[in-house]
Amino acid sequence: MQLYNVMSADERAKLIDEAGKKRLTLSFYAYAHIEDPKIFRDDLFLNWNSLDVLGRIYVAHEGINAQLSLPSENLSAFKNYLDTYPFMRDIRLNIAVEQDNKSFLKLTIKIREKILADGLNDETFDVTAIGTHLKANEFNKLMEDPDTIVLDMRNHYESEIGHFKGAVTPDVTTFRESLPIIHDMLKDHKEDKNLLMYCTGGIRCEKASAYFKHQGFKNVYQLEGGIIEYTRQVKAEDLQSKFIGKNFVFDNRLGERITDDVIAHCHQCGKPCDTHTNCANEACHLLFIQCPECAKKMHGCCSNECKDIVMLPTDIQKKLRKGKRNDTMIYQKGKSDKLIISK
Repeated sequence: MQLYNVMSADERAKLIDEAGKKRLTLSFYAYAHIEDPKIFRDDLFLNWNSLDVLGRIYVAHEGINAQLSLPSENLSAFKNYLDTYPFMRDIRLNIAVEQDNKSFLKLTIKIREKILADGLNDETFDVTAIGTHLKANEFNKLMEDPDTIVLDMRNHYESEIGHFKGAVTPDVTTFRESLPIIHDMLKDHKEDKNLLMYCTGGIRCEKASAYFKHQGFKNVYQLEGGIIEYTRQVKAEDLQSKFIGKNFVFDNRLGERITDDVIAHCHQCGKPCDTHTNCANEACHLLFIQCPECAKKMHGCCSNECKDIVMLPTDIQKKLRKGKRNDTMIYQKGKSDKLIISK
């Protein structure tokens, strides 16, 4: 019985092209008590693999966090399967703003201790005592209140290419870093300010809002469905988008455009640009912003050092990176001293 992906990304991409079917990219999450994550995980894989679902999914005793794509013709069957689990029945699916048939090329379902690495001890506070959910029009209105502080609960590489106007954007690489930083920054305003927070699809705000309420903040609000659902409502209701730029996404697209504003710059030459890429040197894989001109000159690399490596034969490159791990270092974009181009 096949319970794991056995196909390479290139093989999967070829099959997608040959199938010629339109695919949808979507995400969702649910906090729930899952007695046996292993059984749950295997059931997901068997059912989703048969529906040609691809994506990155985390399951734990506390629930599920899913980002995936599937043929649009299979969406109804996918929803029907979700409905077989009470905690996922009629769940909101955040459909991507921009579609790409190759946003995901593997089906990876992993069991984790938590579906969100927040660094918190959930037994020390009520994780269900979350902030007030706001729809797009409500969020826009509360932004206008002078006593409102808008908080971006995402990481620096996400907020750099797009954020809500006037938002506090912590210079962090992981979600867990942002919580104590924001608390220390706003600890003197627990009663006189509105904390208005947002993230990509809502999952980070679910935990963050409960955490801040536990810390004594009285007026805590969160954007329902995150940036993805906000954008859908803005378009459907013809509202003004107060989010500018691109929304960073954790799939092969690395971003979806929300407005025409380009608020970031190429990390190599400084030109206006908001296109993320990973360094072509697999041993580096640094995530950074690179304009087309620099991409051509640098062969898709972040530095001259990496450019020299990618010019080597593939077998030598593999030997050079054997045993090396990138971990979260790939997200240190804009902070690497390697990000220069030759004169």
